[in-house]
Formats: sequence, structure tokens, C-alpha cells
Amino acid sequence: QVQLVESGGGLVQAGGSLRLSCAASGTIFRIGAMGWYRQGPGKQREWVATINNGGTTNYADSVKGRFTISRDNAKNTVYLEMNSVKSEDTATYYCNAWIAYTDRPPSTHWGQGTQVTVSS
Repeated sequence: QVQLVESGGGLVQAGGSLRLSCAASGTIFRIGAMGWYRQGPGKQREWVATINNGGTTNYADSVKGRFTISRDNAKNTVYLEMNSVKSEDTATYYCNAWIAYTDRPPSTHWGQGTQVTVSS
């Protein structure tokens, strides 16, 4: 059974920084694209950033220039470096990953979420 476990959330002041991590564990053949999404209070879940297994990154306009997504393929881990955070970044952050197996079709998995709260 594959699990994605996020960590690093917490309370941060506006203008500050925070680093989120998400580690995948279990019987994994290969991990493709990994990404971060977020869901703010009363809002729908929205895409934040994606990185493929070659290192190509894409960002939502709302975080471009402030957030950086990266990954460590040896550790099956994706990171989100959040800088110059704003109150509107307050949300539960979820990671996801496209995972291939040797004995079943590939599938996308989600973490349980980590809360980020930005205080003004």
C-alpha cells in the first residue's frame, strides 16, 4: 500500500518562509509527476505546482516567483519551498503523485494534507 505523508506545515508570519515535504512509501516501481495542491477556507482545492521526474516545473500564477517545487528521487520525496507568504496562502496543502507499479495499472495518490496558516 502506497502512502504519501506531508510534513512541515504550521503557523508563519506574512512575509516569512516555510518548507513542506511529502514522502512516498510502499512498493513503488516508478514515480512520475508530483505536485502540490491547496484548499483554503471555504474554497475549492486548487493546483499550486507540479514537477515531473525530469525536473520540469510548473506553477500557478498566484505563487510564481514565491514558491519553489523540487524533488529528491532517491528519497521519493517532493518539497515546496514557500517564501514571501501572504495571508491568502493560508490553506491545507496536499501533495499528489502519479505512481507506476509492476503488478497493476498506475494511479494517482494523495497525502492527508498539512495545514499552513499565515498570520498578518
